[in-house]
Amino acid sequence: MIVDVHTHIPTHMDTIPSDDIKEDTQMRPGERVRLSTNVDDYLAGMETVDTAFVFGIRRRPTDEDSPVFPWKGDVNDTAAKVVSRAPDKIIGFMSVHPDEADVLQEIERCVDQLGLRGIKLGPNYQDFDPKSENAFKVYDRAQALGLPIVFHQGTSPYPQSPLRYAHPLVMDEIAMAFPELRVVMAHIAHPWHVDCIAVIRKHPHVYADVSGALIRPLQAYNAFRLAYEWGVLHKFLFASDFPVTTPAETIEFLQNFNEFARQYHMPEVPTDELEAIIHRDSLSLLGLK
Repeated sequence: MIVDVHTHIPTHMDTIPSDDIKEDTQMRPGERVRLSTNVDDYLAGMETVDTAFVFGIRRRPTDEDSPVFPWKGDVNDTAAKVVSRAPDKIIGFMSVHPDEADVLQEIERCVDQLGLRGIKLGPNYQDFDPKSENAFKVYDRAQALGLPIVFHQGTSPYPQSPLRYAHPLVMDEIAMAFPELRVVMAHIAHPWHVDCIAVIRKHPHVYADVSGALIRPLQAYNAFRLAYEWGVLHKFLFASDFPVTTPAETIEFLQNFNEFARQYHMPEVPTDELEAIIHRDSLSLLGLK
């Protein structure tokens, strides 16, 4: 089984008007990423995998619009609609903002009414302190309900996104406070791979996903090689960050990883451990089986 733990909801359910098409030139250096997708695009992209987690990122309560978020409408309702198109394949995650007055009620609504099974948070994008009292209320409820949380970790190309809110050492403090909470640190916390590896090594229920790693192969090489040397490659989860990269690209990257090492005469990573990332049972690890 292949489980993609990091994909983003489409921006549109059906046809995309030409004036709604948005592209990004910073996420993949030298390339343009089309951020505008519909459900058919999404399902086509997920053909390679057996299961995928899908989510948006909720705006701050005071934000009506933001260049960081390409989605219109309620991202949680949209996630549920995407799941309804392929309920045996897609697992929907909610996103909430801890500073919303009714954040705990929204979590309950998403679980009870929408059938969503996890939470996506991007503290730097959403501009909230991940160690705040309100944020800890969200983690407490997630732990009680058995909802894993995927955190954006690492850098961002957007000037208004505070990097201190996305540093992996913050996850160490959250994991100490909520030891049963299942946490996924996205992007191996690029470029802070060493700190990310230290955190996932320390906490049994904290993992890193490999979404977007293929974009910067030398940095990815260092991350995977360090994880191997520290004995934590088993804590790496398969993920694509669709539409920024696709599951098919990510599989190809992992299966050809050692070609890069050989090209530059660097130590390899055992092929079986790389292949194991592709087929990791993330559902069981995150309590979603």
